[in-house]
Amino acid sequence: MHANPHRVLITVSIMLATIMQALDSTIANVALPHMQGSLSAAQDQITWVLTSYIVAAAIATPLTGWLCDRFSQKTVFLVSVFGFTVASIWCGFSTSLPEIVVARLMQGLFGAALVPLSQAVLLDINPPKNHGSAMAVWGMGVMVGPILGPSLGGWLTDSYDWRWVFFINVPIGALAFYGIWRHIKREPAARKMQFDVFGFAMLSLAIGALQMVLDRGEQNDWFSSTETWIEVIVMTVSFIYFVVHTMFTPANRSFINMHLLQNRNYLSGLLFIFIVGMVLFAVRALIPTMLQNLMGYTAKVSGFVTAPSGLGTMLAMLFVGRLVGKVDLRTLLVAGFGLTAFSLWQMSNYALVLSQGDIIWPGVIQGFGLGLVFVPLSASTFATLSPEMRAQGTAMYSLIRNIGSSVGIALVQTLLVRNSQIAHSSIVSQINTISMSDPGLSTFYNLHTTSGLAALNEEVTRQSAMIAYVDDYKLMLLLTLLVIPLLFLIKPPKRNNPPVIDHAAME
Repeated sequence: MHANPHRVLITVSIMLATIMQALDSTIANVALPHMQGSLSAAQDQITWVLTSYIVAAAIATPLTGWLCDRFSQKTVFLVSVFGFTVASIWCGFSTSLPEIVVARLMQGLFGAALVPLSQAVLLDINPPKNHGSAMAVWGMGVMVGPILGPSLGGWLTDSYDWRWVFFINVPIGALAFYGIWRHIKREPAARKMQFDVFGFAMLSLAIGALQMVLDRGEQNDWFSSTETWIEVIVMTVSFIYFVVHTMFTPANRSFINMHLLQNRNYLSGLLFIFIVGMVLFAVRALIPTMLQNLMGYTAKVSGFVTAPSGLGTMLAMLFVGRLVGKVDLRTLLVAGFGLTAFSLWQMSNYALVLSQGDIIWPGVIQGFGLGLVFVPLSASTFATLSPEMRAQGTAMYSLIRNIGSSVGIALVQTLLVRNSQIAHSSIVSQINTISMSDPGLSTFYNLHTTSGLAALNEEVTRQSAMIAYVDDYKLMLLLTLLVIPLLFLIKPPKRNNPPVIDHAAME
């Protein structure tokens, strides 16, 4: 498409929409402890605020192409920005956990199209010779979320209220909406694509049921609950229906082309991006609550020390793109996963007394490692796919990454609650008269007074929670190490194949 005369104004408008969506992937993390108290939610329940958004976005992202074909790109963009902004207002005014979870679901549904649409519009309004610089600008906008989100979220939470992490979207959304409405030319809807309603419904039902199992399993004591069994049965049956339906439906009418899964590199890429999603989002969900609940950090300081993780990712991506095609992709992937594993090893040695540097540097190293993974992993995943399969392949790639993120968050939160209880019982069983024989300890933690017992229980609870956090970091470390040998199953792409980069993975 030709260069658009309003290119600068359009770029500003769509980048505002991209930044708004990217911010919401991380801005709420540091506010979780404040939201937990305000909404009377348990430790494992408040993460529904994160997972509901991720799952809704995962389900809705593959719909973007069909919606644009049906209603036109500009219409879908405007509705997405408007809906996301209204859902943000709803989040800010929510007074209960169910209400904010539903509001976040709506945010995810409307926000799913913003990143792929902004990428598509930037490519449309720039001549081919400028596509590289356009994607660089777009990638920088996407990276604003991990870098600015924690700091901005912490400042808004401490200076005003946690609700402002959502209200901040209103002026950004309004400006983006006006710019898109005013400057993007409306193209007529093509209405050529067929939509596999049954396939989409079955996959959505399976993903929704999986998330219910993950979110409510701990609360329901897992398979001791009838609800959990119902959710597992619904998930299993709907997924089987989806697989069988997809296998016997022509590729041009199927929601997902099963031929994708016959490609070894693509299948390997799905496995690796699932693990990346688990590690990346799980750790980001753990750190702020650990700092604020156990170490007395304010939301502002918590955001400040976690933001450099995104900076590390950006630094890696400034040069890794130039290495693709010159260095074996598997070497870059091993280096990236290796750095990520090293940072998780550092975190697995955490204790209740930490300096800010102990938080910042592992975050920077982990961010840098993940930055080394994103581009080569995307390049190797799509290098051997035929061009006509790449659009659908990218959608499934994003879907698997989002599912991995949701599974990771739910898994670490479940283990956090369970391991805290186990560690608490273990520590209490070892407390006896001999262990309390120190005069200072026996005075402060007097086992014969209510205040002494309360103080002792509080300290045991802190210690057991720290043990549980460390156990979670060790699990993420193990998953990362297990992936590294599998990287050599990837077949390096030919040098004349340009990399297809899924920038959405950077969120």
